[in-house]
Amino acid sequence: MCASTGGQRGRSVLVLEHANKVGKKILMSGGGRCNFTNLEVEPENFLSSNPHFCKSALSRYTQHDFLALVNRYNLAYHEKARGQLFCDNTAADILNILLAECQAGGVKIKSRTSVESVRAIDMGGFEVQTVTDNYQCLSLVVATGGLSIPTMGASDFGYRLAKQFGLNIKPTEASLVPFTLGGRWLDIAQQLAGLSVDIEVCCNSQSFREALLFTHRGLSGPAILQISNYWYSKDQINLNFLPDHAVADLVSDWRSVGERSTLKNLLSQHLPKRFLTAWLTVVDISIGEKQVQQLSNAELEALSRAFNHWALVPAGTEGYRTAEVTRGGVDTDGISSKTFEVKGTPNLYFVGEVLDVTGWLGGFNFQWAWASGWCAGQYV
Repeated sequence: MCASTGGQRGRSVLVLEHANKVGKKILMSGGGRCNFTNLEVEPENFLSSNPHFCKSALSRYTQHDFLALVNRYNLAYHEKARGQLFCDNTAADILNILLAECQAGGVKIKSRTSVESVRAIDMGGFEVQTVTDNYQCLSLVVATGGLSIPTMGASDFGYRLAKQFGLNIKPTEASLVPFTLGGRWLDIAQQLAGLSVDIEVCCNSQSFREALLFTHRGLSGPAILQISNYWYSKDQINLNFLPDHAVADLVSDWRSVGERSTLKNLLSQHLPKRFLTAWLTVVDISIGEKQVQQLSNAELEALSRAFNHWALVPAGTEGYRTAEVTRGGVDTDGISSKTFEVKGTPNLYFVGEVLDVTGWLGGFNFQWAWASGWCAGQYV
C-alpha cells in the first residue's frame, strides 16, 4: 500500500521481501477469502498504549477509501456479520489489486531478499545491505509486521531495527489467539471439541458477543479471539452461555406454566444437547434429570454460575504459532501520527502491525495496514 502510493506520486520505489512471494498473510487470511476491511471502523476498535495515535490515519484513509479502490477493480465481495467484508472468490483478488497498483506506480519488488543490516549515511538517507546487494535510499519504510505465524516468515526484525534507531518497544504478546486450558476444564473442552456456542465473554471491562469454539487444546472462535486482545496472563475471563436469558428467569417461567419436562430437555431449547450433557457435570449431572419444580435455591445459584457467570483463568494461549496479530510493538510516542516518520530520524518510517497498534478481529488490522501505509506513502 505504501509502495504503490509513493510510486504513484512519482517516487522511485523498491520493495524488499524476504519471503519467496509477497502477500502471504493476505492469501491465508479470512479462510482464504481475506476479511479486507470493516464497514464500521472506529478508533475504539484498536488497542495501543497511546489510544489517540491511530485516529489521524484512520480518518484520512478510511474503509470507504479502500472500498473505492477495490470497486475500481470490480472486486466481488460480500458482508458477513458486523460489517466484515470478504472477497467472494479468493484473497488473491486483494493481492492482485495491490500488485496492480504497484505496477501503476512503477514499483519494483524483489522477493527472497533478506536484509542483513541498515545504517544511516552521512549524506542523508540509508544504506540497506542484503545477502547479495547493497542499496541506498532517501526514505526507508519498515513494514515488517509482528511475530504472528512464524511459519509464514514472521520475525522480530522490525523491532530490532527500531531499537537500533533509538525507539522503544512495548512488550509484545500473541493476540487474537485461542486460549489453552488445563485439568478438568481441558477434559471438558476435549469432549466438546468442534462444537460452537453463542456466548458473551468478558475480561478487563471489555465484552464481546460472538461464537465460542471448543478445541482439543481449549477455547477458540471469534469471541475468544476478540477477548484475547484484552487478556493478560493469570487474568480471569467470564463467559455467559445464555446471553439472552438468566437461568433463574427461565426456570421461573417454566414453573409458572407448569412444565413437567426435565431441566436438560428444557435447556436444550437454547443450547446444544451435547454441550448440556458435558456442562451439567460442572454443577451436578443429576440436576439435568430433575423437573424444574424440584430445583432448590442452591441448585439454581449453581446453575446461574455455570451458565450465566462461568469464571476461569486460562492456562495460557496457543502463542504466535496461531495468533492472528501481535499486541504491542514499536512505541508510537516516537512516531509521527501524521507521516509515520520517526521523530528525530528523518526519512525513516514504520507502518502497520510492527507498531503498537492492534485491531479487533473483523478486518480492522488490514484497515490499519492500508491507512498507515497510505499516509506514509504521502511523505516518503
